[in-house]
Amino acid sequence: MDHNLPGERFCLYNAAQLDVVLDTMADAAANVLAPASEPLLLGILRRGVPLAEKLGERIAHRHNLKIPRCSLKLKRYGDDLTLLHPDTELTENDEIRNRDLHATTVLVVDDVLYQGHSLARVLAYLSNRGAPEIRVAVLVDRCVAQLPVHADIIGIKLQVAPTDVVECNVPPYEGDFKIEVLRRP
Repeated sequence: MDHNLPGERFCLYNAAQLDVVLDTMADAAANVLAPASEPLLLGILRRGVPLAEKLGERIAHRHNLKIPRCSLKLKRYGDDLTLLHPDTELTENDEIRNRDLHATTVLVVDDVLYQGHSLARVLAYLSNRGAPEIRVAVLVDRCVAQLPVHADIIGIKLQVAPTDVVECNVPPYEGDFKIEVLRRP
C-alpha cells in the first residue's frame, strides 16, 4: 500500500479480528473443497496469494485437508484505485499453464472484490481452460460490482464511499494484517 497517499486512514479490522474472519472463511472453503476430487486454491497476486496460504493452513488445521495452491497474476487497478489497464491484464505462468483443470474445483482467492472486471477475467480464463467448477473467496466485498460476478465466500462486506480506498494489509507485503479505509480529500 502507498501510505503516502493524502487522506485519513481508519483501521476497521485488526489481526485478531481478521483471524476470526479467516477461520469462518476456511470453514466455508472446506465445505466447497472437501467433496471435490481435485480441489485447488488459486491465489490472485499479490495479496490473494498469502490469503490463499492462510486459508490453506486453516483448512489443513481445522479440517485435516491439504489443498494444493497456485497463483495467477491479474492487474487492472493500482492500490489507490487508479486504472492501470483498460482491459484486465492476466499473466499466465507455468504453474497454472501446465495443470490440467478439467476435473478441478478451483477456489479463487483475492483480497477485494471491487467492480468485478478482474474477477470476470479470471473466471473466463479458468472456464476456457476447462475447470468445471469455479468458486470465489474474497476477504472484502465492496458491494459495488458492475459486472454479473459474485464471491461465494465473503469475509467482510464493506459499503464505503466510492472515493474511499479499502486497503487490505497482508503480510508479507505489509507488516501488520489489517483492513484500513483511506478517505481521500
